[in-house]
Amino acid sequence: MARPDRFDRDDSEFIEKLVHINRVAKVVKGGRRFGFAALVIVGDGKGRVGFGKGKAREVPEAIRKATEAAKKALVRVPLREGRTLHHDSHGHHGAGKVLIRSASAGTGIIAGGPMRAVFESLGIEDVVAKSNGTSNPYNMVRATFDALQAQVSPRQVAAKRGKKVGEIVARRAAVEHVGSGEAQPSAASAE
Repeated sequence: MARPDRFDRDDSEFIEKLVHINRVAKVVKGGRRFGFAALVIVGDGKGRVGFGKGKAREVPEAIRKATEAAKKALVRVPLREGRTLHHDSHGHHGAGKVLIRSASAGTGIIAGGPMRAVFESLGIEDVVAKSNGTSNPYNMVRATFDALQAQVSPRQVAAKRGKKVGEIVARRAAVEHVGSGEAQPSAASAE
């Protein structure tokens, strides 16, 4: 009797984005042999995303290998209201440096190239991102994942500190209120 494979999933639940294809050549006695390397982002649009790379002699086979690798490497990222990030974060990998910032509703995805594919697959609707340093898609994607893995939800922070979620979120609202530039009554004006 065949044992059901626990990794067998319905593939339609995933969003797959091809980010980059690179043609590589191997020089041999008779000339050059060409192969292809593919970089693929896979996500479920609900907070899970992964990336993978695959190499093969044909493009479709390279894409298939990259997609399988991406599905094995899915990571969960906590989202605020299912549409943006909880806080700003930096990420880097090699010469790739990225800054990702949460954004208000209606902002959209303001990000370039490979970073946009990551956010769309992840299911983020509002984010502002900037890439400094390299434009190499592999390093940009790895730097973006480094920044995303630094994301922490208020629930996780509250559990770590032994506090209630309301206390942490209330502080964030107070900080945003102070940071908005509104004048706060001082002790001198109260007199």
